[in-house]
Amino acid sequence: MSSTGCQLALQTDSSPPDRRSLLAHLLHALNQPLTGLQCSLELAAAAPRTREEYVRALHEGLELTLRMRILVEAMRELADTEEEEPKPGETLRLDALVRETADDLRPVAETRKVRLRIAADVPLPVRSSRARLAALMLRFLESSLSMAREGSDFQVAAERERDQAVLTVSWSASPPPEHSPFSRSELGLLLARVAWERVGGAWLHTRVGDRQTCTVRLPLVSPPTDSTSADGES
Repeated sequence: MSSTGCQLALQTDSSPPDRRSLLAHLLHALNQPLTGLQCSLELAAAAPRTREEYVRALHEGLELTLRMRILVEAMRELADTEEEEPKPGETLRLDALVRETADDLRPVAETRKVRLRIAADVPLPVRSSRARLAALMLRFLESSLSMAREGSDFQVAAERERDQAVLTVSWSASPPPEHSPFSRSELGLLLARVAWERVGGAWLHTRVGDRQTCTVRLPLVSPPTDSTSADGES
């Protein structure tokens, strides 16, 4: 992958990503597998080939098509967030949503031999569309988990700092996936950042060695109380 692609991945850690720029960059990234697919087909059609050569060309074409599909899916989702109308918010418990989502992903973590550590015991009432926040939480945790190294700890913590809910996800990263930084998991994390900022969250992504940490801060609707119910009703 080009150095500009790697620079994009680093720049999004320190400054809010411009959605129009991200869309343009994804379109530019799409050109690489598209050109590769065209070249592969042209070579296959240029002269008679052996069966093995045709099979190899088909496999290469399928791989390039998958890469294009992943990029197109990311572009479609990014465009959809631009057109999405704000939905009426409701008061819901971020800590409960963290635990529910983490429990749903526990079988995935076990399959990957990743130890899931959850700390979300303080009531954290926030205002958002529940369906939207639930989908975002799943995308965020699932994308992060998919990048965790086998046998490592995947830590999720939700806590309160003054008038903010602070969600922190930390993992030891596997070696960069093929076609980084445009793999499905990396694009998923980037799209999660865009979505968190869309719902009013502040994002910070840091790296220390192979350890990566993503922190999201959301405003609390009121100081947490024990009377706030887990299903979002007070």
